[in-house]
Amino acid sequence: MKDKKIKILWANNNETYASEGDDWFSTAEKAGLEIPTGCLTGSCGACEIDVNGKTIRACISDIKSNKKSLLKVSLTTDPFWES
Repeated sequence: MKDKKIKILWANNNETYASEGDDWFSTAEKAGLEIPTGCLTGSCGACEIDVNGKTIRACISDIKSNKKSLLKVSLTTDPFWES
């Protein structure tokens, strides 16, 4: 069901809405954030984000609703990927 909008609270305190199945990268861009990328196959972990306390890899995960109506997202920092 792509009709129900999912509210997302981002690390920069911006809020956006997405549909189930939307991708994390374009949704983060709408919130003014850029999720780092690397291999885009799920192997390197550069795109890891925390969603309601659970770490996911944005390149191989779509936005999914949960029982709560709000997803809280924070960016995972890796000292090897920082510029």
